[in-house]
Parts: sequence; C-alpha cells; structure tokens
Amino acid sequence: MTYLRRAAWRLVWLTLWQVAHWRLTGLRSALLRCFGARVGRGTALRASSWIEMPWQLTLGDRCLIGDKVRLYNLGPITIGDDSVISQWAHLCAGTHDYADPAFPLVRMPIQIGRQVWVAADAFVGPGVTLGEGVVVGARAVVVKDVAAWTIVGGNPARPIKRRTLGELSLKP
Repeated sequence: MTYLRRAAWRLVWLTLWQVAHWRLTGLRSALLRCFGARVGRGTALRASSWIEMPWQLTLGDRCLIGDKVRLYNLGPITIGDDSVISQWAHLCAGTHDYADPAFPLVRMPIQIGRQVWVAADAFVGPGVTLGEGVVVGARAVVVKDVAAWTIVGGNPARPIKRRTLGELSLKP
C-alpha cells in the first residue's frame, strides 16, 4: 500500500506540483491534504520543494517552504506556525542503524516549533526538536535538539546567542 501511495504521490508531484505557477500555492496545499498532510492556513510551498511522504507532514499556519527544500519525512515532520524553511534546506527524518548488520531503516520524527527560521542550505537530522523561535544559520548541520529562542550555526550546529525579538543584529 505504501509503495502505491508513494508512486501516486510522485506522479502528482511531477505533473501538478511542479508545473503549477508559483502563485498557486493553495493548489499545492490542497494536493498535500489529498495525500494526508495537515496544512495550516496561509502556508506557502514553492513548486521546486520536495516532500517524500505527505501523510507524514504537519505544517502550521503561515509557514513558508522555500525553493528546493527537501522534506525527507520517512518519519513525521511537524513545522509550527509562522516558521520558514529557506531554500535548499534539508530536513531528514530517517536514518539507518549502523550497529545492525542488516542496516535497518530508523524513522525518527522532527519537531519544529513556532516562529522558527531554518536558513538556506541547512540540514536538520532525524529525531531533532527545534524549540520556539529558533534560528538555524545558513549551512548549519543540526543533529541535537535546540532550546527555544536560540540562534545556532556551524557544523555541527552550536549556540551563537539568544534570539531577542525586535533586535536587528545586522548592521547597515
């Protein structure tokens, strides 16, 4: 059954998902819902984004899934309200048990809180929870949970500072 569902989703992704004009993000949300995803109001998904298994996806209200984002949701991925997953980011909710000679698949959920920004080309690994208000810097590799309102960066990602709303850290 899962094989047929995945094959059907890939057909829809190749035909309807990618060809829909960028302003037709409501159509993409509707397509995800048809395949079992929970998608909040005002959520926008770019045509070049990839979702492996929509039935394992929950998106809150007003989320943005950017260009070339890969949601490899072999396990469940949940993204909270008002969160942004920027271009080329990769959320991977599956891995393999390298200690087992059979190398079995291990599905581990990813939880992303409200008001989170995963910046360009970042990687979030299996089993990771990003608390509310987290910012993951560009190209960071996150393999451990990140506490709320923390800015992280690097490989592996490490805390840089606390995030404070209303504080612009970039100088002109």
